[in-house]
Amino acid sequence: MSAGNTVSTTYLELSQDDGGAHKFYEVAVDGVMVTVRYGRIGASGQTQTTTFPSADKARAAAAKKVGEKVRKGYAPAVPGQRAPRAVTRRQVTSAPSTARAVAPVLWRFATGSAAFGIHVDDEHCWVGNQAGDVYTLDHEGGVRARFSLPDGVKCLVADDFWIYAGCDDGKVYDLSSKLPFAAYDIAADVDIFWLDIHEGVLDVSDRDGRITVIDHEDEHQWARRSQGEHAWMVRADDRAVYHGHQRGVTAYAPDGGRELWHTSTRGGVLFGWQEDDTLYAGTAHRVVQRLSKTSGAIEATYACDSAVYSCATSPGGRFVFAGDAASSVYCFDQDGTRLWKLATGGGSALSMQYHDERLYLVTTDGSLVCVDASEAAVAAAQQGTVPVARDVKLAAALPAYAPATTVAAVDVVAQAPAGTIVVECVQYGGRVRVHVLSEGYDRSWNVQFPRAIREPGARYVVDALHPAAGGFYRVRGDIRRLL
Repeated sequence: MSAGNTVSTTYLELSQDDGGAHKFYEVAVDGVMVTVRYGRIGASGQTQTTTFPSADKARAAAAKKVGEKVRKGYAPAVPGQRAPRAVTRRQVTSAPSTARAVAPVLWRFATGSAAFGIHVDDEHCWVGNQAGDVYTLDHEGGVRARFSLPDGVKCLVADDFWIYAGCDDGKVYDLSSKLPFAAYDIAADVDIFWLDIHEGVLDVSDRDGRITVIDHEDEHQWARRSQGEHAWMVRADDRAVYHGHQRGVTAYAPDGGRELWHTSTRGGVLFGWQEDDTLYAGTAHRVVQRLSKTSGAIEATYACDSAVYSCATSPGGRFVFAGDAASSVYCFDQDGTRLWKLATGGGSALSMQYHDERLYLVTTDGSLVCVDASEAAVAAAQQGTVPVARDVKLAAALPAYAPATTVAAVDVVAQAPAGTIVVECVQYGGRVRVHVLSEGYDRSWNVQFPRAIREPGARYVVDALHPAAGGFYRVRGDIRRLL
């Protein structure tokens, strides 16, 4: 323990050679305050500060925290000497397509780096790439916003109104307002491959074939290791969490993680899609397989000509789409009949989504591609007639919004504007929670809120709060600090 003036700091690390834990834990005592910082080695981590009645009680609490970590295998270390552990980036190949015709591409936006993340809703198209850039476009290809995240984007998922980006730094960022923030910080020993969020509960699949479930306060709920490694699929609903890995798909009860069923697929799962009653697993063995959510039974198989990197459906599963490792995109009838196969014209589709007779792809060359999937356009393309694809340009003056990391990064208002809601940060033991002060809300409920700007006693103004099924509120719109 080193000391300077009234501050004493203990820094510990736990690093396992087998690819397990690689994290740090730091305790600093400053008079009656104890500050704990923890996270992945090489990252800034999370910080929590607790005030005690006396300096003696603060030192005793700090010693207890250090002792607990040492008993778990942590050891004294020097910050910066041990390098961060490399994250797994998906290694993919992309061969030229064997399709005789090219898909009717309406427009293409080059993000500059290989892209995995995509989400399309009624208003916007979202794309996130390996450089940490997330762009929002309209359906005609106009670029509307840009977010600059600290690390590569693994995936983009939606949970009702909220949009989340899972990144290689182990954090999940909420992109639903102008200023993004880290909504979840995944455990330091989890090498995130994919994620889904349902009613504010985060489900993470990882390199080791685990599924980890985290609640809205970023607290671990349960974890299970499935039969296979490299879990590139996780989907969730009210009934179950569906986990796709090298050995197939396993369904777990959302409350507690009891295994409900397991189905071996034809090849390891590389991507997953869900509808209300069915799952779609794209596999390395050149097929998409449709599974019943109730029993796990395989209901249909959709045969492609190469490993399937991505899949999606039109509403209700009427049409099934797939993208393969050979830069082709397919469409099947719901019974498995192949209707067409076309070349993407620009790399293999790593993720995809269908919306209003258009198929949106993100590809190995880092492009967001909009394909006209209407019957007439596809028929014309099969005869060699395709539109001239428009290359979307990024406006040079478009600002890039980065996550807020301190209270100072948040806009300030002197009083709450009409129609807004006031919330307050309150310290409970070693954690800072956020409760609602405005009338008309349950003040016993917590508010899901950015950890980086939680400060005991601080008050904030939010545009709206929405109740979640788990008994907490979620913020919608911008967050401003109230003076």
